[in-house]
Amino acid sequence: MTRPLPLVAGVDEAGRGPLAGPVTAAAVILDPAHPVAGIADSKQLSPARRDELEPLIKQAAIAWAVASADVGEIDALNILQASLLAMKRAVEALAASPQLVLVDGNRCPSLVCAAQAIVGGDASVPAIGAASILAKVSRDREMERLDALYPAYGFARHKGYPTREHHAALREQGPCEIHRRSFGPVRRLLA
Repeated sequence: MTRPLPLVAGVDEAGRGPLAGPVTAAAVILDPAHPVAGIADSKQLSPARRDELEPLIKQAAIAWAVASADVGEIDALNILQASLLAMKRAVEALAASPQLVLVDGNRCPSLVCAAQAIVGGDASVPAIGAASILAKVSRDREMERLDALYPAYGFARHKGYPTREHHAALREQGPCEIHRRSFGPVRRLLA
């Protein structure tokens, strides 16, 4: 009798660098019997390709979950701790419990199961690449939704990242509710 393979979840986040919006994490347990072609680090894929892969990953995975930490949590905890919190929430929201969690980067959230950090894991471990795609697509959609609430900032275009356009809007409009007050460019405007 063959023993079942241990369930391994890949975890990654999107949105550590922006000046606004949540940090979003995803956890994915891929099914070895149903591989998804084309999974890669989300930053290496076009938005259209990420949008194509997202439903394929969700359909083929044994389990997947997406979770966030909001701006208030980012400002209260710091971006690293908020990212780890979002990752922990994503793992805990999985419909199946993994025996091992592989995390992109050099830090792991505090989990009840074993976890291993892998620098560059989003490019080398398919489950982490899948998680990077789900996190990025989810966060981008959230920033497009927030753009409708705060149209003066251009969130649908730059997703809250510190682009020239975003800096100009910040100077003209001042920060809105979804800006991260603990981040230097926003903090300096409020000083």
